[in-house]
Amino acid sequence: MKHTRHFVYVSTALLAVSGFAGTASAKTLDVVASFTVLADVVHEVGGDNVKVTSLVGPDGDPHEFEPSPDDARNLNAADMVFVSGEGLEGWMDRLITASGFKGTPVVASDGIKTRTMVEDGETVTDPHVWNSPVNVLVWVDNIEKALEKAAPEDAASFKANAEHYRRTLHDLDAYAHAQLDKVPVDKRKILTSHDAFGYFGREYNVTFLAPIGLSTETEASAADVARLIEQIKTENVKVYFFENSNDPKLVKQIASATSAKPGGELYVEALSKANGPAHTYQTMFRYNVDQIAQALNK
Repeated sequence: MKHTRHFVYVSTALLAVSGFAGTASAKTLDVVASFTVLADVVHEVGGDNVKVTSLVGPDGDPHEFEPSPDDARNLNAADMVFVSGEGLEGWMDRLITASGFKGTPVVASDGIKTRTMVEDGETVTDPHVWNSPVNVLVWVDNIEKALEKAAPEDAASFKANAEHYRRTLHDLDAYAHAQLDKVPVDKRKILTSHDAFGYFGREYNVTFLAPIGLSTETEASAADVARLIEQIKTENVKVYFFENSNDPKLVKQIASATSAKPGGELYVEALSKANGPAHTYQTMFRYNVDQIAQALNK
């Protein structure tokens, strides 16, 4: 099923009834999602029965997002709010309080087998679950259940949309394996800006090295950078990538001290604008796989 997508997803369902003078309008849920990747998946499941607004816009960083008064107004008017969870949206509780939204956000990542790492002596959960379509299958389950609860009269539509999109996600997973499994494991090593591809790496056995941890709000020390440069040289990492939603300056500096060559730009936490190469989750994931596979095969 194809839907028209914008930064604010707008769709209206009209049911023409034969033998009656007018038309009847199906219920449309006003939904707010925390960032563009999640907004797109909610739209895929909700279809014509939802109007989805993404708080963080295209190419935006969900870690460092600063909500505006318009965001508070959108939240206040929403029938439902979706977040990914796992610590991604640290600003959401403050925004909910400021907006006066009375509901409880739906946490799309509930039930995903998460990965953890130690940062500054603390064990933290990696929130970047969507970089594996296997995890997005769990998103779809949670989104479908929440939408059915909010609008049970449209349950059949949500179910059909969800089933269609699950097939898309299975196809994406198979596509990634087809492109990456043929690359020797010892060559599947990449330098990126921050540690956001852990679930991709877990699923497709790719090693990602990064100077910054799970959040772009953290900073790398000189000692951390020096150790990473030495690791890149030791492990013979040949390629590095920028990320669309954060500053590439540090990764460029590190790459210049090694033999790593630029592989291009990856979309890690935000979709592109509508005319870009990653304007939906499906195009984003395929684009990243193609970029990575092409760079590793050089």
